[in-house]
Amino acid sequence: MSQDSKVKTTESSPSAPSKTRKSLPVLDPSGDYYYWWLNTMVFPVMYNLIIIVCRACFPDLQHSYLVAWLVLDYTSDLLYLLDIVVRFHTGFLDQGILVEDKGRISSRYVRTWSFFLDLVSLVPTDVAYVRLGPHTPMLRLNRFLRVPRLFEAFDRTETRTAYPNVFRITKLMLYIFVVIHWNSCLYFALSRYLGFGRDAWVYPDPAQPGFERLRRQYLYSFYFSTLILTTVGDTPLPAREEEYLFMVGDFLLAVMGFATIMGSMSSVIYNMNTADAAFYPDHALVKKYMKQQNVNRQLERRVIDWYQHLQINKKMTNEVAILQHLPERLRAEVAVSVHLSTLSQVQIFQNCEASLLEELVLKLQPQTYSPGEYVCRKGDIGREMYIIREGQLAVVADDGVTQYAVLGAGLYFGEISIINIKGNMSGNRRTANIKSLGYSDLFCLSKEDLREVLSEYPQAQVVMEEKGREILLKMNKLDVNAEAAEIALQEATESRLRGLDEQLDDLQTKFARLLAELESSALKIAYRIERLEWQTREWPMPEDLAEADDEGESGEGTSQGGEGRTGQEGPPDPE
Repeated sequence: MSQDSKVKTTESSPSAPSKTRKSLPVLDPSGDYYYWWLNTMVFPVMYNLIIIVCRACFPDLQHSYLVAWLVLDYTSDLLYLLDIVVRFHTGFLDQGILVEDKGRISSRYVRTWSFFLDLVSLVPTDVAYVRLGPHTPMLRLNRFLRVPRLFEAFDRTETRTAYPNVFRITKLMLYIFVVIHWNSCLYFALSRYLGFGRDAWVYPDPAQPGFERLRRQYLYSFYFSTLILTTVGDTPLPAREEEYLFMVGDFLLAVMGFATIMGSMSSVIYNMNTADAAFYPDHALVKKYMKQQNVNRQLERRVIDWYQHLQINKKMTNEVAILQHLPERLRAEVAVSVHLSTLSQVQIFQNCEASLLEELVLKLQPQTYSPGEYVCRKGDIGREMYIIREGQLAVVADDGVTQYAVLGAGLYFGEISIINIKGNMSGNRRTANIKSLGYSDLFCLSKEDLREVLSEYPQAQVVMEEKGREILLKMNKLDVNAEAAEIALQEATESRLRGLDEQLDDLQTKFARLLAELESSALKIAYRIERLEWQTREWPMPEDLAEADDEGESGEGTSQGGEGRTGQEGPPDPE
């Protein structure tokens, strides 16, 4: 091997490990990986929050499972340490952009209060086991400082879950359990400090049969705490100052807890009612209106059944109002994901641009019809088309009984009436009676909304008119002669309009030329008037002539008047 090759090998060998070394990725704080890590941190935090105080107040629990507690303790410590590593690799938003520079992430995290709490929560207080012994779990109380991660995980879950109200109630019940659990542990510790069985208030003497068991100790303490904190009563009267203080503190805590529980439950109920009001129309006002106006019972029953159908089957009629706070583009994507497959089934909308269909989807209005209700009648003016989403509609005769055809889900009608097709023999009038057989869900697209959308897509309008013309030809409802006459009339009208535009352009040119000549003439006249004004200034006034005659008789002032006239200057020459 040559010397050059040895040098190259030596230079490339240190860099080889750097190529294979992989650094941890930067997590998005709103991403899934960070969310699942937060959910993982719930377990060690809840373990320390519940088990440490229980082990400190129930010595038998600490002594019986010491090895298991040590394994779980240091497993939770390992997760705490990994959580700090994750925090050093969690980006943040700066001007709306995710920062992935680990140097900036680390410097920002170190300067926060969370970093200080995370460090203090990992201080190895367990070293004191060497002197105090392993049965002193109170040394690990600093692990409680990681509780903010628990609250963060709950907040993220509440925004992500599909059942936020259920999660709020579950979270409230968990908080209540933790408070009662802590209180029961403190009650047992106080009973041990005062002496078991010394009075009726403290925990009974463990020497009694059944009260020596650990399960019985915890359940009795938990039951006693539940009675106090729920203010149910039926608890023994305290006999000593410590017991009175404990009861007073618990009563105050119970009052605060009761207020918190009632407030939380009221908030949940209010949110549920608000959601129902946003999704489903309020029928109380309609019922009150019908009663005040003495609407007949049969019609009132139909209206109530219609509202009941919406409520039971969870059908919404105000999707636009529900999605109004979303950005326009995001609202369009949501509507497309829900309704685009239905709209694309309409024949005249097939092969149209995707952007056109997206805008049309935003214009769809859901409507629900009751059994026996007419969607449209023959001869009505057609201002909208309908797409059947669910249910069945019948094409019936004028008697309302004879059925010609039945329309099912995915079909549509009334699409020709919203497009101005030349030669349409029916015009914009309905040609059939359409009646709902049961409860039917339809999508309605108005003529005005379609015209507004097509104004931005002229090519799509031409394509849709051509498809509508083909449909009318198949139905023998297109008058070719009338179409040709209308086209000829339109072409003649357009030709006249072009002629008028040309004449208007000529008139505007002539008017501009006359206006320029008028301005030039006015300028010349202004100059001439100014010149005349200068010339008239040299003419003597009658008073001056009288004074000149007097001076002529006295023989004075003649030369002065001549000098004064010759010293004046004339006006500037406009030319």
